[in-house]
Amino acid sequence: MFASAAQIAVKYWPMFWAGIKVTLLIALTGTVLGLLIGLVVGSIRAVTSKKEPRDSTLSRVLKKLVYFLTSVYVEFFRGTPMIVQGVFLFYGLRPYFDWTPTVAGIFVISINTGAYMAEILRSGIQSVDVGQTEAARSIGMTPGQTMFHVVLPQAIKNAFPAIGNEFVVNIKDSSVLNAISLTELYFQSMKIAGTIFDFTSTMLVTSLIYLVLTFTTTRILRLIEIRMNQAPSSFPASQTVPEASITITQKGVG
Repeated sequence: MFASAAQIAVKYWPMFWAGIKVTLLIALTGTVLGLLIGLVVGSIRAVTSKKEPRDSTLSRVLKKLVYFLTSVYVEFFRGTPMIVQGVFLFYGLRPYFDWTPTVAGIFVISINTGAYMAEILRSGIQSVDVGQTEAARSIGMTPGQTMFHVVLPQAIKNAFPAIGNEFVVNIKDSSVLNAISLTELYFQSMKIAGTIFDFTSTMLVTSLIYLVLTFTTTRILRLIEIRMNQAPSSFPASQTVPEASITITQKGVG
């Protein structure tokens, strides 16, 4: 079997390589777009989940409505299989968009990843010490400035291992999009196996390729995480929020 797998890998490597390129394109693009979606949705959910005494009745109603709508999005895409989402969205929206399987695949992975990223980043935002927010507001920052300049950078750093894990998951889960004829690695492997009628040896090659991709990606992300943890935790001189936070806390205000 191993000898046969080696022969298949050498003979059909161009097809495997074509599938690898599509898999990495779909996984990387979908993860980046999903992260952007998660940043928006996660920030909205973190803000709308908090009730402040100064909120008006209308503001509280709007917060509940927005939180409900984002919850529907998150629960739907986290609670249904990606293969079902892919088939439903590809064929359901194809008459309106006339898109290719590649574009549809990126769209499906992006919105699916966005739902997971939203919860990852929401927990990351909530893990940031409230004193950071209070310190930023005390030096005149608006809520938007506080979120984007103080809270989100720390939230992303705290949640980076989970964010990186989503990329690894997307490399593997992109295989389910063969259901919409996306020519990624698994699709190409099935074409090869169907041609030579040797599914076992072909899938051995495919599994080893996936292992190399995920192992390499995991190690690269681990190195990035180590570099992030070694980076100075203080803000630039123009942003003295951490120092302000410490001073306020020591005085018993924060």
